[in-house]
Amino acid sequence: MTTGLPAGVPGSAVLPAPLAGLPVAQVGILVPDLAAGIATWSALLGGDDWLIYTYGPDTVPQLAYRGEPGTFRMRVALIGNAPQIELIESLEGPSIYTEWIAEHGYGLHHLGFRVPSVAEAIREVTASGVGLLQSGSGYGQGGDGGFAYFDTQDTVGLIVEAIEVPARRRPSEPLPRGRR
Repeated sequence: MTTGLPAGVPGSAVLPAPLAGLPVAQVGILVPDLAAGIATWSALLGGDDWLIYTYGPDTVPQLAYRGEPGTFRMRVALIGNAPQIELIESLEGPSIYTEWIAEHGYGLHHLGFRVPSVAEAIREVTASGVGLLQSGSGYGQGGDGGFAYFDTQDTVGLIVEAIEVPARRRPSEPLPRGRR
């Protein structure tokens, strides 16, 4: 099937429902050190208005990794919105981040798509036969917000994420200043 897209660019035929047809909202990049990643990407993008969050069992009430309760932790830096760039430093595993780093190294990890309900996206995507790798929900100030990563490496060439943006985020943490 020809999509009219350049080779290597996923079309709606390779994305699981309900993600097919949605614009890419986020580009996720794994970095070994968040402070160094922010410095590099700030220079590349010409901006430094990053939002910083640490996610783990103490800040994300429902975490799961490969069908089991998740114990992973990561720090993320977010900038922009068309699409948003997300830098991720894995702090503790196991997680899809530690798996990816072991197999592929650092760099491009996932494409994210905004959805109204991550729970509904999980139901629909897994019902279509695509595996859920990792998820988390409840990190917004009102207990909303969620993310779910799906196993689309065979069709897309990387992981795709469904993102339910919380109505209100916690305040951003300070910019990191080197390795913790």
